[in-house]
Amino acid sequence: MSKQTVTVEGSVRVDLLGGTLDLVPINLILPNVVTLNLATSLKAKVTISSIDFDGVEIVSKDYNTTDKFKSSDFTAENLQKSFFGNLTFVVHILNLFGLSKGIRMELESGSPPGAGLGGSSAMGVTCYSAIKKYLGKSFDRIEAIQKVNAIEALIIDCPAGYQDYYPALFGGVLGLIPKPGSVHVEQLYTEELKNALENNITLVYSGETRNSGINNWEVYKAFFNKEAHVREGLAEIAKLSHRALHAIHEKKYAELIPLIAAEGEERRKLFPGILTPNMNQLHMVLKDQSQHFGMKICGAGGGGCFLITHHSDDREYIDQLLGKFQMKRLPFNVEKPL
Repeated sequence: MSKQTVTVEGSVRVDLLGGTLDLVPINLILPNVVTLNLATSLKAKVTISSIDFDGVEIVSKDYNTTDKFKSSDFTAENLQKSFFGNLTFVVHILNLFGLSKGIRMELESGSPPGAGLGGSSAMGVTCYSAIKKYLGKSFDRIEAIQKVNAIEALIIDCPAGYQDYYPALFGGVLGLIPKPGSVHVEQLYTEELKNALENNITLVYSGETRNSGINNWEVYKAFFNKEAHVREGLAEIAKLSHRALHAIHEKKYAELIPLIAAEGEERRKLFPGILTPNMNQLHMVLKDQSQHFGMKICGAGGGGCFLITHHSDDREYIDQLLGKFQMKRLPFNVEKPL
């Protein structure tokens, strides 16, 4: 085993269009499914180093905690219950490699808790990548995604979508197109697209923590209970996502931004309560100001972050408005492909 210290980073994502469509097998049942997202400069970070301890030490910078678990704690019973608390996901990944002693892990998620930016998923694949590097083993991105996705579904006790893992390992702007048993990854990044996105969307943290995984499960159940409004709503989201992919292919970026806003509106109709009262009030103020403003919640079923779509010269007005609502703009750049 390698004894050096290794550090690995992986981008958290902003989902543009097609969230929830990345749930198997909804992704194959609906026609023309594509999920579009981008890798941000907000990054999960994992550092692994060797220590002389018959167990593992996990330092979470997000929770400002240091936890030590003995190797004897890594039992099937403890892994199946809440013994490891907030670190259960990470411990499951360590256990996948039989790594239960002699290491120290430092974790930093790169995004606020419950933000809806896929921070836990990005952390999962970044942990997986860091462990592979620490052990000096070859790394396969698709294998990492499949295994971490399976573990995350186990932890949250419901189906887990796949879109959140890809930006951390692929970078850029991605079109995720499902195939039976696989996902085709289309890298869409160009400097023009990067500039269009950075200049016409603002990422906002509301300060309100949300858990989108729970909402995913409600939608999943409703879809397979053949509830018409859910199937119709997701089909409309798929149409908008497909149109957005076409707009990117045709370099019609001015058409892309309103489609992101339209997806946000469709999602708002599909998921009552996806906007908190404070978010909804901000949305009304923006619409009263001008119809060109749009809002797109981050996370399939709603997170603490959302996008405001706007013209490139609206930034100052938006920043002033966010101050009044006690919300925070999260500056980011679109990362280049890896």
